[in-house]
Amino acid sequence: MTALDRVLPGLLLVISGLLMGWGILGLLEYVVPVISIGLQNSQFPAGLQFAHFFAILLTGAVFLFGYLAKWPPTRHATITMYAVLATLCFVEVTDFGAFGGGTTGVLIMLVEFSTYIALSVYMLRSNAMQRRFGTANSSA
Repeated sequence: MTALDRVLPGLLLVISGLLMGWGILGLLEYVVPVISIGLQNSQFPAGLQFAHFFAILLTGAVFLFGYLAKWPPTRHATITMYAVLATLCFVEVTDFGAFGGGTTGVLIMLVEFSTYIALSVYMLRSNAMQRRFGTANSSA
């Protein structure tokens, strides 16, 4: 078992739980604006706000419940959600100046993209992930 296989699955579970909480709070604030906890971005149109928090909630839920249920498509479903989050991030940075816009926004976006790529590679190549979801390691 590699060091990543000892640490990363648990870390992904914690992060997924946090994503779910963030998504729920963001959607709650979206639906009930008087609950102002500062998660909404006034630069984003309402539809983008909803898509943003719904995608965050769904990304966390897909991995968390998929992992706990040992659902075989979890890895690919999670990677698909990373692609959704990356697409939303691209729109938010390029069209609405998220993360401060400009060079700073693009650099933060690239770090986010790199994280999604690294996690995707891990989920596809990790023996622990392959065992968890009942898939054979075709590269071994």
